[in-house]
Amino acid sequence: MTKVLDKATAHFRSKLTGEMNKVHVSEWETDIWFKSTNSLKEEAKMIELAQAGKTVEALVETLIIRARNEDGSKMFTQFDKATMMNEVDPAVLIRVVGEINSFAEQAKQEDILKN
Repeated sequence: MTKVLDKATAHFRSKLTGEMNKVHVSEWETDIWFKSTNSLKEEAKMIELAQAGKTVEALVETLIIRARNEDGSKMFTQFDKATMMNEVDPAVLIRVVGEINSFAEQAKQEDILKN
């Protein structure tokens, strides 16, 4: 790898292994932890669904990809997708994903301003 690519991958690795943030979901009596960034592969999956007009599925996918327990383990799996799409209050799901995305976007903007 080139020196620049080494620096780029080190920067991204530090973001992936860095501090997690959380949102409290009172309706679910839980905290959802998340990192401020995702891999490009994960982002692509969410973007692809949104661009295909599958907004609800994109929201659920976002939560499956981003939601973590405090120890960093994934809170949900792909097996939870159908249940989330059919048996979870959409207003709560939309709000939670919105809060996570808003925080992540703010973190990205702060990162840009630092550099």
